[in-house]
Amino acid sequence: MTTSEAAGRRAGVPTDEAGALPRAVPSMIRVVRHGYHAEPGLLWSSLAMTALEALPDVLVAIWLALLTDGLVGHHRSRLYVGAAGLAASATLMWVLSVTLDRTTRRLGDRLNIMFQGLVARLQAEVATVEHHERPAYLDRIAVLRTGVFALDHLFRSMFTMVGWLLRLAFVCVLLAAIDPRLLLLLVSAVPLLVVAGWRPKVEKRVEERVAPHGRLGRHVFSVSTTPPPGKEVRVTGNQADLAARRQAAWSSWFRPIRATGLVSAGYLSLAWAVFALSFVGAVVWVVSGLDRGPGAVVLVLTAGGRLSAYVGSAVGELGFLRGIWLDSAQRLAWLEDFAAQQNAQVDEVAPDHLSQGIRFEGVTFAYPGTTREVLRDVDLTLPAGSVVAVVGENGAGKSTLVKLLARMYAPTAGRILADDTDIGRIDVEQWRARLAGAFQDFARLEFVAATTVGLGDAPRRDDRAAVGSAVDKAGATTVVAGLGQGLDTQLGPSWEGGVDVSFGQWQKLALARGYMRHDPLLLMLDEPTAALDAETEHALFERFAAGAREVTDNGRVIVLVSHRFSTVRMADLIVVLDGARVAEVGSHDELMALRGTYAELYAIQAESYA
Repeated sequence: MTTSEAAGRRAGVPTDEAGALPRAVPSMIRVVRHGYHAEPGLLWSSLAMTALEALPDVLVAIWLALLTDGLVGHHRSRLYVGAAGLAASATLMWVLSVTLDRTTRRLGDRLNIMFQGLVARLQAEVATVEHHERPAYLDRIAVLRTGVFALDHLFRSMFTMVGWLLRLAFVCVLLAAIDPRLLLLLVSAVPLLVVAGWRPKVEKRVEERVAPHGRLGRHVFSVSTTPPPGKEVRVTGNQADLAARRQAAWSSWFRPIRATGLVSAGYLSLAWAVFALSFVGAVVWVVSGLDRGPGAVVLVLTAGGRLSAYVGSAVGELGFLRGIWLDSAQRLAWLEDFAAQQNAQVDEVAPDHLSQGIRFEGVTFAYPGTTREVLRDVDLTLPAGSVVAVVGENGAGKSTLVKLLARMYAPTAGRILADDTDIGRIDVEQWRARLAGAFQDFARLEFVAATTVGLGDAPRRDDRAAVGSAVDKAGATTVVAGLGQGLDTQLGPSWEGGVDVSFGQWQKLALARGYMRHDPLLLMLDEPTAALDAETEHALFERFAAGAREVTDNGRVIVLVSHRFSTVRMADLIVVLDGARVAEVGSHDELMALRGTYAELYAIQAESYA
């Protein structure tokens, strides 16, 4: 057990592989700081109006008592003061309520945009993608992603809680003015506060435990209702099976949550019964045991009734604050810490050029949550200024090698050096700023075509000359020419005026995006043309290899992953992966002369294309 897990268990905080959530109060303070930094004026305005709104609400009890004394005792002055006070309180409550509601709505809208951007940025800042393959991390982030709206509601909840607490304080003053012993009513509210703090914690713990079932239900729903898998679902006739799986997943998610909610609601009902009996007893005691006038009795009834309402509202708000709003604050604080830890051990600077190349030294890697080594004891040098092809059968570790170079994962053992610098000790943003690439699992960015390509290098996104050059290098000129408005064409049929393009055309645009960055140290092409026919791919890479060998002053290394051996023969160096290890390294002619794995696989493919 780690130190953080042990601390979390001692503090009663649920822990898992992702570690303990940060404590609630420090997390709330961090969220408040984010909010204050974004909207200080609206925050102070909302807090001030919240405090002002509490006073006229509580004073209603005094005005009603004066009205009662004025009517029963025929005191006109009290009657007039009570009536005027009641009218003033009602007017002030309405004005402040409307103003506060509009102010907090405006604050909430602005903070919601800010927090959504913050959560997206933090997830993007996580150095690797390992957390996307660890269920504990996925469950925690999934709850935060679906509840990001709660971060701006946290502020409204805090303001509301402050308002109820101020009202409670004012009511306590009124009750103490009648008889200090009436303050014992607050003791009867303690069980309510205890249950209100305990209930959300237990329910949230159950919600996180069953989160995998919820994720499965959403996944099956997406498969059943979105266009890409729609054809296969209909052809295979899996509709009923998917519906049954979704129903089973949602039932497994909902039943424990409902059972826990019913149990906690029972405890809350008992706590309310204790408070209700105490309140009834206090009213009976004031009426029968204290020699007070009708105004005092009305004051006790009104103040006591408001005390009951305020306690109920405060308890309900505390439940929301503790169960939803604070939980989201804790998850945001955890994500901040997690993103920071991923890039904590940074003491090297990304090189501007390579003189030796990139070296793998004893690199071993297994994907998170598994024990099977995808790469084992890899020692390999990718010389500066070279075009390196990586080949091998499916599952040999080709794409994994590229992911390690891009620092999407960290090696389980060993290290990767750029010249003599361990890339694991370079700031991840600096390192990736020196990379460019195109991947087989590319993103379909449904923007205007120029933006879809230009986002490969954000600073030059609107540079049409750079975009045109990238399109030409990727062999996507015919794709752009076939679009109605060329580079100004909106991609994606779901948008107004948008056009649909084929998978192969999407892949060419993604490849063009990979060519956008100017003079990268490392260019990675991981099966970027898998959707193209062999002849087109071969011609494209011949042009690419010729351009790659143009003189550069930064020692650029180009890594090409392909399953087509005829495509990679023009590479300076070919790396053959087999059984998680580097089996052979050499040029095409050297490997053919070796008559090993490469020569055998090359001959098999050559026969299939003959």
